[in-house]
Amino acid sequence: MTGYMKLYTALREKITGGVYTSGSRLPSKRQLADESGYSVITVEHAYELLTEEGYVEPRERSGYFVIYKERDAYPVSEGRRERRRAAEPVAVERRDEMERDLFPFSAFARTMRNVLSTYGEKILNPSPNQGCRELREALASYLARSRDMHVPPEGIIIGSGAEYLYGLNVQVLGRDRVYGLENPSYEKIRKVYEASQVEVEMLAMGKEGIESKELARSRASVLHVTPFNSFPSGITASASKRAEYIRWAEERKGFIIEDDFDSEFTLLSKPEDTLFSLAPSGPVIYMNSFSKTIAPSIRVGYLVLPEPMISLYREKVGFYSCTVPVFDQLVLAEFIESGQFERHINRVRRRRRKLEALRKH
Repeated sequence: MTGYMKLYTALREKITGGVYTSGSRLPSKRQLADESGYSVITVEHAYELLTEEGYVEPRERSGYFVIYKERDAYPVSEGRRERRRAAEPVAVERRDEMERDLFPFSAFARTMRNVLSTYGEKILNPSPNQGCRELREALASYLARSRDMHVPPEGIIIGSGAEYLYGLNVQVLGRDRVYGLENPSYEKIRKVYEASQVEVEMLAMGKEGIESKELARSRASVLHVTPFNSFPSGITASASKRAEYIRWAEERKGFIIEDDFDSEFTLLSKPEDTLFSLAPSGPVIYMNSFSKTIAPSIRVGYLVLPEPMISLYREKVGFYSCTVPVFDQLVLAEFIESGQFERHINRVRRRRRKLEALRKH
């Protein structure tokens, strides 16, 4: 972990742990540099990350102040309850046809040929039920370095797309639960849950995520959220809201399904903290897919399970055969391990940043 990331993590933990409370001023960049032994540039970079993720805000000629309000989020006392202004729907940036020219087709084709020559007849064998170990190991390594999610390969399940994985979650968590969804949200999510014969509650969104009053009144014990980029509102959950979701699930002995599609293409210098990384042994089941990062035709998704739930998933759905061909899994594994996957993501992010800068000017 780089110096600024170590400092960022230490400061974030002090903020969420209450050492620096809401409204308090952080040390000046020079003061913190002297105290920590880091350079002023390193401190500045760490403060920028905290600002991007909504933990602090800079005030001109005054410094950086904490805006994270964990205690005020959930539950909200009647005396302090405020009606947040609902966020206006905004256009969600979606993968554009123009981005296809950035995809490294030659490298992907070379990866396919390498897999054929390296593995030979192995691609004709059935996949292990959770998915090929090569892909699960590649994903575990990628998530550790890119999202600060440290999970064993045994905690990852490979499946053919998000809808299939939604169904696995329902079978494990149960049909007798109420599932809370963002309102508005991607329509297919609701349809899949209703087709799985579970009761769904639609919870109104505010400018930072699901409204606190909606969480308080809901009967749900499973919360399905897309905290990075909720569709169609484009809302990104604030740091305070993410902590509120986790506390909500812990208090109800419930679960969060974190649907993290499209998060790799954030315009920020560092992807937002996942709910899973904030509560690695807690109630969060993380899911993502390659349909946005590579192409919609790549029908491969994955679940990441907290350690306490690995054995439960193995017991409930571990007998299912993996629904992704071995060849596809091995190609993705090598594509990730070679660094081509992350280089592609970085190319798309650079172009999007340039377009955003042009749009603002």
